[in-house]
Amino acid sequence: MTRTDRIAEPWGSRTPYGPGETWPTRVDSYLADGLTEADVDRWVQSATILHSNGDGLDIAVKDDRIVGVRGRAVDRVNHGRLGPKDLFGWQANNSPDRLTKPLVRRRGKLVETDWDTAMDAVANRAKELLEEQGPRAISFYTTGQLFLEEYYTLGLIAHGGIGTNHVDGNTRLCTATAAAALKETFACDGQPGSYTDIDSADVIALYGHNMAETQTVLWTRVLDRLAGPNPPQVICVDPRETPVARAATVHLAPRPGTNVMLMNALIHELVAHGWIDRDYIEAHSVGFAELQKQTAECTPEVAAAVCDVPAEQIREAALIIGTAERLMSSVLQGFYQAHQATAAAVCVNNIHVLRGMLGKPGCGILQMNGQPTAQNTRECGADGDLPAFRNWSNDAHIADLAKVWNVDPMQIPHYSPPTHIMQQLRYIEEGSIRFMYVTATNPAVSLPELRRIREILSQDRLFLVVQDIFLSETAQLADVVLPAATWGEKTGTFTNVDRTVHLSEKAVEPPGEARSDLDILIDFAHRMGLEDKDGAPLVKWSDPEGAFEGWKECSRGRPCDYTGLSYDKLRGGSGIQWPCNDEHPDGTEHIYVDGQFWAQPDYCESYGRDMVTGAPVEKTEYEALNPTGRAVLKAAEYVAPHELVSEEYPFQLITGRTLYHFHTRTKTGRAPQLQAAAPEVWVEMSQSDAADRSFTEGDLLEVTTPRGLVRARVRISGIRPGVLFLPFHYGYWDTADGSRPRKERDGRAANELTLTDWDPVSKQPIFKTAAAAVRRVSAAKGQPSLAPTTTGSAPVTGGVPPTTGGAQAHAEELVGGRR
Repeated sequence: MTRTDRIAEPWGSRTPYGPGETWPTRVDSYLADGLTEADVDRWVQSATILHSNGDGLDIAVKDDRIVGVRGRAVDRVNHGRLGPKDLFGWQANNSPDRLTKPLVRRRGKLVETDWDTAMDAVANRAKELLEEQGPRAISFYTTGQLFLEEYYTLGLIAHGGIGTNHVDGNTRLCTATAAAALKETFACDGQPGSYTDIDSADVIALYGHNMAETQTVLWTRVLDRLAGPNPPQVICVDPRETPVARAATVHLAPRPGTNVMLMNALIHELVAHGWIDRDYIEAHSVGFAELQKQTAECTPEVAAAVCDVPAEQIREAALIIGTAERLMSSVLQGFYQAHQATAAAVCVNNIHVLRGMLGKPGCGILQMNGQPTAQNTRECGADGDLPAFRNWSNDAHIADLAKVWNVDPMQIPHYSPPTHIMQQLRYIEEGSIRFMYVTATNPAVSLPELRRIREILSQDRLFLVVQDIFLSETAQLADVVLPAATWGEKTGTFTNVDRTVHLSEKAVEPPGEARSDLDILIDFAHRMGLEDKDGAPLVKWSDPEGAFEGWKECSRGRPCDYTGLSYDKLRGGSGIQWPCNDEHPDGTEHIYVDGQFWAQPDYCESYGRDMVTGAPVEKTEYEALNPTGRAVLKAAEYVAPHELVSEEYPFQLITGRTLYHFHTRTKTGRAPQLQAAAPEVWVEMSQSDAADRSFTEGDLLEVTTPRGLVRARVRISGIRPGVLFLPFHYGYWDTADGSRPRKERDGRAANELTLTDWDPVSKQPIFKTAAAAVRRVSAAKGQPSLAPTTTGSAPVTGGVPPTTGGAQAHAEELVGGRR
């Protein structure tokens, strides 16, 4: 057993392995206050909640308090490993500033009250608006961090009870394009790949996905392959010199907003050199001729001029991808948060269809999620879609869902597409939405153009309900705040990116009067008087397992079939991948085996959209294009970014994440090791851009766009020239525990600068191509930025102390551990 500073060494020690071998076990653990395993009263099964990897872990409990975590060696996802946020982030549960009582606004201030008063205020206002304006006055905005059972209950309440289609999740900011891209190619959501594809792939391509920081344990798996015999080649597409880029065989650093042109050039090369599987294309796809025509003129030279990437680098990457025997690809925010998000992500799907690299070991696509339960948000209908991947445009699917819920089909709104959050905000601005119920998310920091967001959420005519565990920036604006239990304080299931379902058991009681999100939602439904068509309560369960059983019936016969799962089956062992049913009782590692897709017109989730306008494809058009349910090779033309650089704003601003924080730091900012590793916002700039302006490491800069300003110390990093990077995690709190708002809110929230615009297909906001300017406010005087040195913000100049965690960040690693 070894002890490792997991702030200084985020991915831990290496356990090399070769292609086709099993990833060795390494059990990571961390206990607070000098405790040993002998001091622990009990270990409670769970999985990680601060990223989308879904690492299996056990929660350590002593004296009815969470005191640490330990990786689960038996789990298929992590084989015992944990990342820094897993090891240290749980400490937020014990933070003294947790919400413990409901709050209501009285004379402009939030004051404590009892549950009956708070819930009656919420339900009564919702009923008033239903009577006055109908269901279109009510909206729901949720998260990617609740449990499946809670999402399904929320979807039932919103769609089957209230009848509103104003339902979305903050997954719109991180994973909406994942779902949209899968629907465009395969006519259905659901990840084709499995994490085990890393074990046998000979090429791993990461498109806009800084896996090293967003899914640390998954990157650990890649690092262990790279350290073993016959390592895979790695392709990285990212404008920053991330840890992924530093490990890559080829690093393509395109100008932000040009991903579609780059992808079209790669496809051009595959077709031109015959690096495609024509038999597979002929048997299992439609649309090849149009794709070939669209990419015919997109040569590496043309792409080089647009993307500012050397043509020879594009050719080298195409050769590696085109001659791979087993190709795995992963996609995330660098592609998703752009103006052609879906089009770029679909291009990655196109490559796998062209190469016939689907449905077999080492040949998977992961249109990656950013949050731990984003997949459940989509599956259960809490992002606006219908539960179990049913099709809004298919009347038979509406009738089937109405039968499951025992409601009239006309009660389920399907007269128009679901209302994404950016459109909901416009409706609030215009006054048609008057009630917004926000659960477990902080839009006052995470949404674009924050000045506008604060104005919208502060409207007197909007009744804002916030259900959360801390008094976040958004909760500060609410009319009612409901204190929720969080991970470790309630029971439920959640599903990660590669369709692995985990059970998370309740380990301790929530603080004070806080309640689980499921209990609060059920209470809301009962106070609303929501009933089925026979007059019985619409929500027919009272506990998580009952909700799970209800979901299983809803999923029966659909792609995400859970009918073979149960709480008992998920206890004690590993997570299990859906579909899991009578046909696949042990789960399903790969879908789309032998070109069998869920794309048949009468079964599919979506008929698709136009890549440029976002206009939906009609059912008759889809039936004519794809009558037998094949994969769709979808062509996408390149369109320039919506906001272009100018003499006044010469830089392109991109925002993103850092390894040590999650979303708006409501949890990670309260974990001492994580907060110390990345304590304040910074701005990254290339060495050449800094030299041109005589900037030095640590200078305080003011970054401006037409929408606002941020002040941050500069980190001179390996980012490409002409681009600035800001981490988006930092809101307008003065202190890590959120106890005191800043006097001036402008100053460190990256989304003060981003624009109100979105991809036409996925409706995902654009966080990657704002035009920006910089000026120096004050010199560093020898003090460098406090940005981490272990990540994409690594300095390229000397004199910056390395990021370390010290003794309090030492975690144990047991290689080959059998716990």
